[in-house]
Amino acid sequence: MYGRIVAQESDLLEAWASGDGSAGQALLTRHFDRLFRFFELSAPGHAEDLVQETMLAALEGRARFRGESGFGTFLMGIARNKVLMHWRTRARRPDAVEIGSLSLEALGASATSIIAHKDAEQRLLRALRTIPLADQLLLQMHYWDGLTGPQLAAALDRPEGTVRSRLRSAKAKLRALLDDARPVREGQSGFDAWVAGLRETLEAPEGPG
Repeated sequence: MYGRIVAQESDLLEAWASGDGSAGQALLTRHFDRLFRFFELSAPGHAEDLVQETMLAALEGRARFRGESGFGTFLMGIARNKVLMHWRTRARRPDAVEIGSLSLEALGASATSIIAHKDAEQRLLRALRTIPLADQLLLQMHYWDGLTGPQLAAALDRPEGTVRSRLRSAKAKLRALLDDARPVREGQSGFDAWVAGLRETLEAPEGPG
């Protein structure tokens, strides 16, 4: 099944490159929601534009998509780079400052339009805004998009061991901020399930159909 899905998306990408606009629309429809949520959390107010930029970048860079990790993973790697580029061009910071080391709060980002119905959800969104952007993006890719260690390594083009180490560090930072929000202080597996449960109840505004 996985192989057929990859083949279908690879075929759609090639068809789009050959001028078939319906193939491009099919890919956009398939991945719009995950991209829109990703951008609305990491670059609030610019999600729709960044979704379009990401899809076009995937088209232009299709030679780099070899299908090992899936088209969605390929897209998320591009999306992450788009977020960093977005803030790099807008941040009034010295060039020596690594943009990924700054939080959305430090960058002066506007509030997300993602809807949080519960206090715990609001705490999660606030916590994400206060950790370094590189950590936030990694956590979004892991919790929101379900990317595994190998998929994260493929998306970031880094060794899996390095990515797993960064993920553990990012989780520790988020957990330190959210500890008081949880009724029970579980182990890491319980914390992962708790965060995943919260993000599943958050609602993203509908984008264009």
